[in-house]
Amino acid sequence: MSSNALRIGRFVARRLVQAVPILVGIAVINFLFVNMAPGDAADVLAGEAGAASPEFMADLRERYGLDQPMYVRFLVYLGKMMTFDLGYSFRFSRPVTELLLAHLWPTLLLMVTAILFAFIMGIVMGVIAARNVNRWPDYLISTGALIAYATPVFWLGLMMIVLFSVNMGILPSSGMETIGAGYTGWRRAADIGQHLIMPALVLGMYLTAFEVRLMRASMLEVGEQDFVTTARSKGLGENAIAYRHVLRNAMLPLVTMLGLQIGAMLGGSVLVETVFAWPGLGRLAYTAVFQRDINLLLGLLFMCSLMVIITNIVTEVAYRLIDPRISME
Repeated sequence: MSSNALRIGRFVARRLVQAVPILVGIAVINFLFVNMAPGDAADVLAGEAGAASPEFMADLRERYGLDQPMYVRFLVYLGKMMTFDLGYSFRFSRPVTELLLAHLWPTLLLMVTAILFAFIMGIVMGVIAARNVNRWPDYLISTGALIAYATPVFWLGLMMIVLFSVNMGILPSSGMETIGAGYTGWRRAADIGQHLIMPALVLGMYLTAFEVRLMRASMLEVGEQDFVTTARSKGLGENAIAYRHVLRNAMLPLVTMLGLQIGAMLGGSVLVETVFAWPGLGRLAYTAVFQRDINLLLGLLFMCSLMVIITNIVTEVAYRLIDPRISME
């Protein structure tokens, strides 16, 4: 194993150890806020059953452990969380961990696709805008990015459904796969890809707008630094300077912001998955909130916190690989 790989391994190990108290702190805050909110699973089940007698309510709360003091419930929750036992979902009648794992990969597929789209389009459009600063391509791209940044996610999703599904009929409006089709292999992958197009575009649009403006500003800033002036004095052409020297340094802020935007994208996925009926964590969170499924909601918050921490570690490693001046130590 190379020394560089060992340094990366030690760096990741240190960050994972540092993440443990952060996760515990997040778990405390999540547990307190969720359990201090009015209503619980017993209220929902009693309302559905049409039987809210004191005996029935007491039986429900005892069955789901809601009759215990809050500190007892927290200690039980914390102990189980350390072994990734996140409890039982009363709404789905399944273990929370099993539910989260079943809905995790659709959300990861959606987010990774949206991030790749935003990253590639942000670089391409940002470079075009920066190389044509104060000319019509710059004005067109900057105006389009501003409009995309200000457009509500749910409105954009509904308009895309109306245009591409209802009027044109070229893309499916909801779900992740065609129900009852029974596709396998590449045909199934193509079907999932077709369902993925609109949700990924909607989720990635906001991030794309942000990345375009950031890339443009970063290209212009790096282009004024001394090493660029030195490259010009050596006779290098503008294309060579832009793509060989400026671009790599200008990408550093984009890598940083991608890590910081993961939390916002998880929040946006709730709206996107609800609009497009995408079977991911966002839609599961919507159900957990409105059904007062506390165990499921706490599990979702824990999973999202874990995803943000892991993404930040990956971002730090990528940043250090792109810029060798930053040490892994």
